[in-house]
Amino acid sequence: MSEQDFTYTDVGATRDLPGQCPAGFRPLHVRTRLGEGHEVFRRAAEAVMTWEMHRALGVGIDASADRAAPAVDVTVTLAGLIKAPCRVVWTVDEHRRAGWAYGTLPGHPECGEESFVVDRTGDGTVWLTVSAFSKAAKWYAKAAGPAARGLQQAYARRCGLVLRGLSGGEES
Repeated sequence: MSEQDFTYTDVGATRDLPGQCPAGFRPLHVRTRLGEGHEVFRRAAEAVMTWEMHRALGVGIDASADRAAPAVDVTVTLAGLIKAPCRVVWTVDEHRRAGWAYGTLPGHPECGEESFVVDRTGDGTVWLTVSAFSKAAKWYAKAAGPAARGLQQAYARRCGLVLRGLSGGEES
């Protein structure tokens, strides 16, 4: 398998089959209210599309472009030790919806896809939705078992809290 190959077959499923999870994977769906209004949406969308939200979480981001776009390679570094190579598989940049998803590449501790989408509903409420499907790929991810799943849930919740602060949304 070359470094260009995804480690799973359902590439794009977080866009094409929202809320569904391919067989053999664990689903994740965390939705966080960020605030209200166009400015909150605009700031949140920009923070997601430019990796600012991820950097503010304290993870390392090494991306082949300044903005998320299909085919952009991204390596996320956790705790300065764990490198997680990914590639952006889709993006959306619309009037009321913006975000992207990346899929795992060889060397990632997990196998699957994760999306980060900001949307502004008809009443003006702005939300971040983190959706994923994954399964352990490396021995240490397998050994972590349910603890790894808990960390993934905590990371998704933290994305929302950090983005709320970056976008000038509601107080926690």
